[in-house]
Amino acid sequence: MSSVTEKKDDVIILFAGDSGDGMQLTGSLFTNTSAQFGNDISTFPNFPAEIRAPQGTVAGVSGFKLRFASIDIFTPGDEVEVMVAMNAAALKANLDQLKVGGTIIANTDGFDKKNLRLAKYDEEANPLLDESLDKFRVIEMDVTKITRQTLVDSGLGTKDIDRCKNMYVLGFLYWMYNRSLANTEEFIKEKFAKKPEIRDANLKVLKAGYYFGDTNETFTTRYEVKSANLPSGEYRSIMGNQGTALGLIVAAQKAGLNLFYGSYPITPASDILHELARHKEFGVKTFQAEDEIAAICASIGASYGGTLGVTASSGPGIALKGEAIGLAVMLELPLLIINVQRGGPSTGLPTKTEQSDLLQAMHGRNGEAPLVVIAPCSPSDCFETAIEAARISLEHMVPVMYLSDGFIANGSEPWRFPSAADIKPIHPRFANAEKELENGVYYPYRRDENLVRSWATPGMKDLQHRVGGLEKDFETGNVSYDPENHERMVRIRKEKVEKIAEHIPEQAIGQGEEKGELLILGWGSTYGAIRTAVRELITEGHAVSHAQVRYLSPFPKNLGELLQRFDQVLIPEINDGQLIQLINARYDKRALPLNKIKGMPFTSREIKEKAKELLAK
Repeated sequence: MSSVTEKKDDVIILFAGDSGDGMQLTGSLFTNTSAQFGNDISTFPNFPAEIRAPQGTVAGVSGFKLRFASIDIFTPGDEVEVMVAMNAAALKANLDQLKVGGTIIANTDGFDKKNLRLAKYDEEANPLLDESLDKFRVIEMDVTKITRQTLVDSGLGTKDIDRCKNMYVLGFLYWMYNRSLANTEEFIKEKFAKKPEIRDANLKVLKAGYYFGDTNETFTTRYEVKSANLPSGEYRSIMGNQGTALGLIVAAQKAGLNLFYGSYPITPASDILHELARHKEFGVKTFQAEDEIAAICASIGASYGGTLGVTASSGPGIALKGEAIGLAVMLELPLLIINVQRGGPSTGLPTKTEQSDLLQAMHGRNGEAPLVVIAPCSPSDCFETAIEAARISLEHMVPVMYLSDGFIANGSEPWRFPSAADIKPIHPRFANAEKELENGVYYPYRRDENLVRSWATPGMKDLQHRVGGLEKDFETGNVSYDPENHERMVRIRKEKVEKIAEHIPEQAIGQGEEKGELLILGWGSTYGAIRTAVRELITEGHAVSHAQVRYLSPFPKNLGELLQRFDQVLIPEINDGQLIQLINARYDKRALPLNKIKGMPFTSREIKEKAKELLAK
């Protein structure tokens, strides 16, 4: 029986199973294929913190949410249209995300009595057999059995055969959504080039899943999601951590510097190290230190030596780096501190997202130690924001805290390759002996009109100077315990950060009118959900606007005036209210909070409902 093709604007698929079922890889491969096809994409990987989470349990479920579309999208979406459930726990953990009428592709082998018991189902109440799933379309496949039958003559053991079962599901979905196998076939051939038996098994199972859809008369409908009308150019799918790493490399090149990256592995920041380690040809040096303190101190040393020094961690590691961050503030050296935020406190929720380190970035050091704080808003924006963070740090001789989070870091979207010529050069303020020596003496902490000192690195003739963590004289850099000098230095360091507001863009309205009933003000990864909600609200005729703050310290100089133009200001945050504390403390405008602290990003529906509630008052 021939199939018919139904056109769709966008589709949301959730791949869910045990951590060992390969759901992250399956989702990534479908994402890359869709990106290559030209769809707009947005993803949300969601996985346990344990390396081998309890198999068969809800706590051990690994999920990968993918939205691909022919229209502009900014989030992985709210309700799922298709859910792949490799076992009962995967179904139980994610069923509330599936829309009424949606499709469940269920691996029946994962719904035996053992799996039902591990997932805390009643062993006699199999959801595939009772009426609990009647409002959904259920496609049952014994994926495990079919995979074993397909590879019965492969010579592989059962364990290796079962690792291929995700390729069967992927092949079937490629058939369902008219996707080519070529990109995934190329990946498999490259990944398993030295293991031909594994390569051939995965390819065989992938094709078996595709042909199952093509030959089974049960399936009469396929779906087509055309390529999106994106601006012309060359695209790739990019994750936030990749965007950050590539932005750092470009920034170093634009500044004419080598890049030193000192870090200690921590979820969800580790992928930045992995990406940077692949690019030694661009003068990148990566150092995996024995601990967080060693990592940042090595990066400070690299900055002292004339390199773009970068360190990264997540909240717990940033806490350990606190004293050394204060040292970088005291030395007035360029340094990038990347914080890929996760749920806390302490070890908290290592693989879940949160925006709970903003106040830590602003105030989490002893003494008066102000930093520049800057935050990307999406995976592709990480590239530009990393360059901007490096520019500010190098041109203003100041440490910069870069606040990403797990949702941005692990999510992905299309990224158009920029032209190198379109990225502005970065101009570090290196010292010049001919201009700066006064009667043969160098004053390392004399500043220009922006309170920026010059950068004298070891080996520069006649520019020897003293550095250290003790308070220094405001010009010579010599140790000073003078009370008047200390107060002067504290105020200078603060004013130096504040003056950067003159060198960053003013805050703009991203959507909606320049004034009106309601402004939704966001920062970081709330961007996509806010943008989607505001777009829908405007379409429905509401006077709503959206502004996303990239520069958190200092704030854009016009932010206070912008807030006054709106009757109400709503600030959604994935924390218990941190930006709102800063806004309400500084500006004569009482903003209203919308907080979520579940380790999950906002849905656009949540923001839209809150906005409507405020507009109705």
